[in-house]
Amino acid sequence: MSREMQNNDIEILGRAVSKGKGIQLNLDIAKLHTRTKIEVPIIVERAKEDGPCILITGGIHGDELNGVEIVRQIISKKFNKPTRGTIICIPVVNIFGFLNQAREFPDGRDLNRVFPGSKRGSLASRFASHLMTEIVPHIDYCIDYHTGGGERFNVPQVRVNDDKETLELAKIFGSPFILMSKNREKSFRESCVKQGKKVLLFEGGKTLSLNNEVTAAGISGALRVMQHLGIRDFGKELKDYEIKSEVKPLIIDNSLWIRAKYSGMYHPYVQTGAYIKKGEIIGNVSDPFGDFEKLIKAPHSGYVICSNQSPIVNQGDALIHMSK
Repeated sequence: MSREMQNNDIEILGRAVSKGKGIQLNLDIAKLHTRTKIEVPIIVERAKEDGPCILITGGIHGDELNGVEIVRQIISKKFNKPTRGTIICIPVVNIFGFLNQAREFPDGRDLNRVFPGSKRGSLASRFASHLMTEIVPHIDYCIDYHTGGGERFNVPQVRVNDDKETLELAKIFGSPFILMSKNREKSFRESCVKQGKKVLLFEGGKTLSLNNEVTAAGISGALRVMQHLGIRDFGKELKDYEIKSEVKPLIIDNSLWIRAKYSGMYHPYVQTGAYIKKGEIIGNVSDPFGDFEKLIKAPHSGYVICSNQSPIVNQGDALIHMSK
């Protein structure tokens, strides 16, 4: 049970948040060599009635803009105002990576590989520690938004561990695919799960890019989950996000990457989300001088859950992520 369920006031970053109140806080833990503060805005909205607390985060990797856009729209459309419980939104966790359009934290570390962090560790590790000690203890649930890395475009998908309740929440979220995925060591998700929190990790789109369909999938999923948890009735709002054909999420237990056997210019033939059959041509790699063109065939049948959209690839690069 979260602290909110026990007290009339909850204290976050030294500030009391009363029932029925909203507040914007700044997580301020360090300064750069220019004496510029690292301040991360945190938007907290609390209902008058008790209920669960959910944390909604984007931008742990600073170049994953689509996650930032999803959380931004949730706030701008006032979907973050609950009728029960508390909604905490952090649109940009890695604020300096966001400013630099870079994945890493200012110290060069991947923030999502240093959790739960340390008060005496690296800059990223210290920030992770503050997040885990100041914010996470208050929450019951978390939706963490990500995109594919580099030029790799992910079809909207939710990744969960083998926890029964989390899997049910993923089904309610309603993305086309659910990937059964072990918690990555030292990730934010792993650290939250170790504290007993239920975490949905959303993947959709690619870095340094915005996609309207991915954004709509991320927002509507959050509304469904919050409605299921009794935080707020979003029946009216969800009508704006209705998809033309309701598809039961496909649960994927096993998947693999098809990698380039040659370096060259890459031409994909298939769309993310598509079902392809074994032996079907999914793309080709050619050299820039017209000497060769190598076709790539699907080694098995399955769904395309991620596609590399880079025009240039090297031997061994991941091209297509397929369910198996």
